[in-house]
Amino acid sequence: MTRVSELMTRGVRTLSPSDSVALAAQAMDELDIGAIPVCDGQRLMGMLTDRDIVLRVVAQKLPLETKLSDVMSKDIKWCTDSDNVDAAMNQMAGYQIRRIPVVDLDRKLVGMLSLGDTAAKGDAGKAGDALKIISQPSEPDRSKQSAASGPAGGGSS
Repeated sequence: MTRVSELMTRGVRTLSPSDSVALAAQAMDELDIGAIPVCDGQRLMGMLTDRDIVLRVVAQKLPLETKLSDVMSKDIKWCTDSDNVDAAMNQMAGYQIRRIPVVDLDRKLVGMLSLGDTAAKGDAGKAGDALKIISQPSEPDRSKQSAASGPAGGGSS
């Protein structure tokens, strides 16, 4: 039984809740990543993804100086370093996420587990199975459609 600690990426770059969206975007660009954990010290507080920046900052026309605490995802899913990898992958598949923060028992961030970690260092077949589930299209929330969505999204043509 493989533990998350055996496959996870350690030494993950983090930002603080008071850091700006601009700093987060620059870090994502430099590190070629799409998500950054937001921590108060070592304690995991949230996650910021490139998608969060687009939907919560750009689409809302917020300034790039906006604090991460105002736009980060706070209801995040995580696993512990002692969890079984299969259980972590099942959780990732269930929530349709490709990466998950790894914390210790004090909820201090110790790493990240991605499908890529699992495919490269573990069972590529199981990673592929999880990716198939994660990639299933979900029903979009069309309750707040704007003209930007165009005819395909039900907006005005």
